[in-house]
Amino acid sequence: MICKKCTRLCQFIENNKKLYPDFFNAPVPNFGDKNGQFLIVGLAPGLKGANRTGRPFTADYAGDLLYPTLIKFGWAFGEYKAKADDGLQLKDAQITNAVLCVPPENKPLPEEINTCNEHLKQTIFEMNNLKLILSLGSISHKAVIKAFGLKQATYPFKHGALYKLPNGLYMADSYHCSRYNTSTKVLTHKMFEDVFVQIGKTLQR
Repeated sequence: MICKKCTRLCQFIENNKKLYPDFFNAPVPNFGDKNGQFLIVGLAPGLKGANRTGRPFTADYAGDLLYPTLIKFGWAFGEYKAKADDGLQLKDAQITNAVLCVPPENKPLPEEINTCNEHLKQTIFEMNNLKLILSLGSISHKAVIKAFGLKQATYPFKHGALYKLPNGLYMADSYHCSRYNTSTKVLTHKMFEDVFVQIGKTLQR
């Protein structure tokens, strides 16, 4: 995948190619089943996580919580070893990010989020069996709402929130499963798993 739309992100990737020539250093593609009913939307690749491995959340600290949770609740199978070739597979689900390229300091600019929203729209509308989207964090949440052309004020971000959108799809919210959120107890394992319990009930799984 090649994209040159965001000058700052492209330059950051070029710099990282020199610093870390063995890294993936490119827009990180979606991972999973595009025919699935469940889509998870994160923020952006981590410099030494998904930007290194080329798979969303893989080798990022957040993946240490996300992937075992997906396995526990039947959305993935195999063993997560923080490597793109660990054999882990998603079941009836797909993972993407609001921004596909690694941003400096893990902070994409608003214009970069808006530019990458076209990819998010495409991902959503290509999932013909999609029933529910889980947004990890407020930036992801806002990106999803924008992708549908809905008003942000009508669907405020709140951990544990579940919305039924006008098109019939459901949207669930969780705090991002980042190292900061889990280490500060903004998000506990139980809080995260409770979101997946709610998703399972909503999808009758």
